[in-house]
Amino acid sequence: MAAGVAGAEEPEATPYRPTVSNPAALPVPGMPEIELGGLHTSGGSEQQRDGVPFLAKYAFNADWGVMAGADLYDRAISLDGIEANGFGDTLLTVKHHHDLFENLELGFEASVKLPSAKYALGSGRTDETLNGIVSTRLGSAAVDINLGVTRLGAYGEGENRYQVTWAAAIAQPVTERWALSAEMSGTDRQGTRGTAQFLAALSYALNTRIVLDGGFALGVGSTAQNLSLFTGMTMLLGD
Repeated sequence: MAAGVAGAEEPEATPYRPTVSNPAALPVPGMPEIELGGLHTSGGSEQQRDGVPFLAKYAFNADWGVMAGADLYDRAISLDGIEANGFGDTLLTVKHHHDLFENLELGFEASVKLPSAKYALGSGRTDETLNGIVSTRLGSAAVDINLGVTRLGAYGEGENRYQVTWAAAIAQPVTERWALSAEMSGTDRQGTRGTAQFLAALSYALNTRIVLDGGFALGVGSTAQNLSLFTGMTMLLGD
């Protein structure tokens, strides 16, 4: 989530990155929007991982849209020191948006993760996710709350294959172009230790169509990344 240029009449980008949570809103209907970034993580179930996440979004109208995303490049080093690199898994999503009240929006996402990455970079199995979104405003701040459940294709003995994910983010404009974001997110699955993560980010609206971002995330839990550093951009395309 990020703030756009206040008072602008031009179509504005609708960033979903860099937070885990998504807003209920879709991008401008009929105008493609892309997100591209760089991500470095260390700790958790791997020594480190570096990736180039990409997301393409398109809204058919104000209430229905689709998304396709993947890591264009992934490089991971396991705890045993084994290195793997290549294309990441692919995520396809159908999204529905609904304006409930003037200051309250709802969203629903149905996603499938396809195992396009080599096994060392992914689970090698297909995952399906349903995610519910509530978006509102507290004064000038935007608040997004997500709650989802994922049916995992790969899971260990004694582990539940259904994983609950949650995230709550707030974005506060500090000037016409700058905004600060903070978020708590996590996962919970029976038979495994839950994880939690705190994220902080700064975004800058270069203009109404391009938003830059950067920040960090700190993980909690044995399988959560200890530290993540990221930077990226959101760009609205078309006329």
